[in-house]
Amino acid sequence: MGALSIKRFQKRWQQTKYMEGLLYAIGFGGFVYLLIHNLLYGIIGFMVSAGIAFFVLKPWSISSKNAVGYIDAHLPQAGYSSGLLLSSSNELSNLSRLQQFRVASQLEPVLHKLRPPHNLLKATLVMFGLILLGLVGSFILTKSGNSSEGGSSIKEQITFAPKDSLPITAQIPELIGTTVTIQYPSYTGKSILNTTDPNIKAVQGSSILWNLEFEGNVQAVWMDLMGDVIDFDKNEASYQLTKTLEASGFYSFTFKDADGNDYVSDLYSLEMVRDEPPMVQIEGLDSYSYFEFDDEKRLMLNANISDDFGIADAYIIATVSKGSGESVKFREETIRFTKTVPKGNKRMELQQPLDLDALKMDPGDELYFYVEALDQKTPFPNIARSETYFAVIRDTVTDMFAVEGNLGVDLMPDYFRSQRQLIIDTEKLIAEKPNISEKDFKFRSNELGFDQKQLRLKYGQFMGDETEMQAAAGAVSHEQGEADHGSGEGEEDLLDEYSHKHDSENEHNLVEEHDHENEVQEEEEDPLHDYLHNHSDPEESTLFEKSLKAKLRDALNIMWDAELYLRLYEPEKSLPYQYDALKIIQDIKNSARIYVHRIGFDPPPIKEENRLSGDIENINNYDKRQEFEYQNSFASTREAISRLESLIQNEKQFDTSDSALFVDAGNELAQKAISEPLKYIKVLQGLRDLEKAANRSKENFMEVQKSLLSVLPQMEDIPMKKTKYDSEINLLYLKELGVYE
Repeated sequence: MGALSIKRFQKRWQQTKYMEGLLYAIGFGGFVYLLIHNLLYGIIGFMVSAGIAFFVLKPWSISSKNAVGYIDAHLPQAGYSSGLLLSSSNELSNLSRLQQFRVASQLEPVLHKLRPPHNLLKATLVMFGLILLGLVGSFILTKSGNSSEGGSSIKEQITFAPKDSLPITAQIPELIGTTVTIQYPSYTGKSILNTTDPNIKAVQGSSILWNLEFEGNVQAVWMDLMGDVIDFDKNEASYQLTKTLEASGFYSFTFKDADGNDYVSDLYSLEMVRDEPPMVQIEGLDSYSYFEFDDEKRLMLNANISDDFGIADAYIIATVSKGSGESVKFREETIRFTKTVPKGNKRMELQQPLDLDALKMDPGDELYFYVEALDQKTPFPNIARSETYFAVIRDTVTDMFAVEGNLGVDLMPDYFRSQRQLIIDTEKLIAEKPNISEKDFKFRSNELGFDQKQLRLKYGQFMGDETEMQAAAGAVSHEQGEADHGSGEGEEDLLDEYSHKHDSENEHNLVEEHDHENEVQEEEEDPLHDYLHNHSDPEESTLFEKSLKAKLRDALNIMWDAELYLRLYEPEKSLPYQYDALKIIQDIKNSARIYVHRIGFDPPPIKEENRLSGDIENINNYDKRQEFEYQNSFASTREAISRLESLIQNEKQFDTSDSALFVDAGNELAQKAISEPLKYIKVLQGLRDLEKAANRSKENFMEVQKSLLSVLPQMEDIPMKKTKYDSEINLLYLKELGVYE
């Protein structure tokens, strides 16, 4: 029993090796078949590769000893004694028989789970890789075959079919010769291409000549180019048409025989390839180059230029700017390359040194330059340019502002930080406090305090407050008076400099005091006091109303506290005051906005006696009606789908109106097919086939309808009233809902 299990494992191992070799052979055989499209060569490749794979793998060389060695190495239950299972019991000792029985009983449940060594995954990947490589090679060969030039290309032939059914005795003219001659523009350097394939792909501006020869009596031949009908000219026994390729599209041919019967061809593609502009690149040069006055002011320009059909010219456009501000002047020059630019080369590498001194540039001047290239396209060439590069000569002389000791100092700062910026900087200072020195922290906190002070003074101007420099002179006498009396303890108040108590204390210095208070009270009140705008009084010299003035005063008081804690190097305590000041300032800004009253419908006054009566007899609402003509997209295509449904149900017969409708639908879709030809070519061909009587079957109608539905966009929603309410109560209810919505 144990020997049989080992034999089975050996057989599985051999089968795995054979399968591995077959996978390699299938991959190589498929590669050969896909590459040359010949089944015989594919079979030969399969057989040869299979023989080589089997010779290398040698599955027949796997013996029982190989199987025993693998089992002993991978199954601990074998106890390195699985070889005993291959020996006869009569040849073994009693101890060996016991070991043989024990090994057989332990290997029986696990041996079938042991997988022999193999590389099936690798072989599978190699097989798919070879097949994929064959597909890629076949695609490349097909493309190269399609784009081959010179000689006659025998591809798709033009075939005609009658539009309507013909009697059996009718003589149908036959197309016996087709030639399509493509003459490329002279600047491309391409030779004339003669082909019979009606699917054309050529460069823009190419001249295409169609030459059709018929056997039989033909009255007229014309081309249908996306709805544009172009007649052929008769030249002896053939019909010719010449057209310059300016746009992509689809076209078909139609001819009429002596009996007046029309015959149409399939739909063919006309693809225009645009002439791409040149590619210009400058290498090994920085976008910005700076030179000192004493440097060698030279640049080496390396330009790589390429074009699909050849380069006509290339040069450098350099612009020198002198001066600054309103006195700046520009001078543009065209610099030719030292090496002559040969016409017709598809790739060139040009070098040109640029000497800034030769361009008469002085310190402070700037140079802007780029390379411009033209191709050989006629009548108007394509023009391309590189990126713009800059070269600057640094100016050694600049005007610096300085303050002499005997000159006055303008203490007004250049700009004021907003309260929001102060909050951002304060939060940043708090976050960076653990990472900076104490000296730097205190310096920055004090600077923020100064900025807070400047902002407070700026807003104080709206309140009519004097600036701190002007108020300082008036406060000197007051401070000297307090110094004479002094405090009982003789200690200076450290917070006195930063607190805002002097706002109230200094107010009495701004107005002369009188000892006779009773006399002041008895003075007559000025009757014009409430109507004057007194600028001498700080409380009155403001453009804000009373409520806004009070808010601004609160904001200024809060800014005092914010500045105080910043001066004391405690920005954490200053931050809440800053937020409060910002909130008040934003409130003032919103309150100071001017709102224009909305002009709208002013309803007439409602009569109290008619309220809630429900009587609407004399009420006439404004009603305006205007008709709009809705332009449905793809109208002919949608109508064609409906007409095809009638043809499928045998509700009507195909007639000339159906043919015109399908032509209109095809012209609609042809505009979309230019951008997505693969999506619409099948649909257009199906519509074209319906013009042939032989294709007017129920199956073809269903197939074309299915194709039309697959490319038709979704219908736009049209606003319309779906339900009509005749009851006055319902109308009133809906009206009220509209009012409160």
